[in-house]
Amino acid sequence: MKKYFKLSLSLLLVAAIGFTSCSSKTDSEESTDTMEPVVAEPTSFGGLALYTVRDSMSSNPKATLQAVADAGYAYVEAADYRDGKFYGMTPTEFKSYLESLGLTAKSAHMGMVNMENADQLIADVKAAGIEYFVIPVPPMGMFTFGPDGMGMKGTADDLVEILDTLGEKCAAAGLKLLYHNHDFEFKAMADGTIIEDLLLEKCNPEFVNFQMDLFWVTKAGVDPLAYFEKYPGRFKAWHVKDMNGEGNFAPVGTGSIDFQRILNEKAKSGMEFYLVEQDNTFGLDPLEAIKISHTGLGSIGFQ
Repeated sequence: MKKYFKLSLSLLLVAAIGFTSCSSKTDSEESTDTMEPVVAEPTSFGGLALYTVRDSMSSNPKATLQAVADAGYAYVEAADYRDGKFYGMTPTEFKSYLESLGLTAKSAHMGMVNMENADQLIADVKAAGIEYFVIPVPPMGMFTFGPDGMGMKGTADDLVEILDTLGEKCAAAGLKLLYHNHDFEFKAMADGTIIEDLLLEKCNPEFVNFQMDLFWVTKAGVDPLAYFEKYPGRFKAWHVKDMNGEGNFAPVGTGSIDFQRILNEKAKSGMEFYLVEQDNTFGLDPLEAIKISHTGLGSIGFQ
């Protein structure tokens, strides 16, 4: 009888251990089956106009591009093209190096364009994997700069003809042409013409659209939203830089421009991408300024 009791007790213990083991395994399996994967939020977003860091791009472009990627930017805008190269790299080398850093070049400022070199410039922009060919100022000797600031010689109709011709060439190559503004395009010329208005009204939208520099529009005393309302869908890119109390360039989020109000009308504007640009950082290291601006972008809601 005593042996039977011990045997029964042993069997019960074995069964209990087995049940506990099975239950633990089942709970673990159920936990594994129902656990949702953790998706990390993207840390890289937004673009940088490389004109902001032009000095370091001139001396050490590869290290500078690494710093741009480390600062959290996802794409860039080129602003240096000479002798068939971007920052001393052939178009394909430039594209490959950017890709190695997780960057792309969305656009390029090509102020040196004329009717003689246009086809070559367009081909090189295309080879670099760049989508937008940007005219930063009136080209071919039309742009003026002096004690009274920036301006233009010739007529707005002359500029329309040039932009339409270049825009058609870009479209044939699979590129998109944009015109970038400063403040003078929003000020009346001697004959009363507002250059920006005439370009928007007369340029063929199939071939020519616009990169709005939000600082320079504000500097001209113009509300960007008024242009979004009047010319919806025409502003495919924005340059984003802030304005300090003295009316100078400042890192995004540290000045007086109400970017949130502007960003709320992104869809109406037609904006497809945007770029931080700060022409002058006034003693602040440009590589530090772009970090401040990237933090500002995130706080405003740019993604």
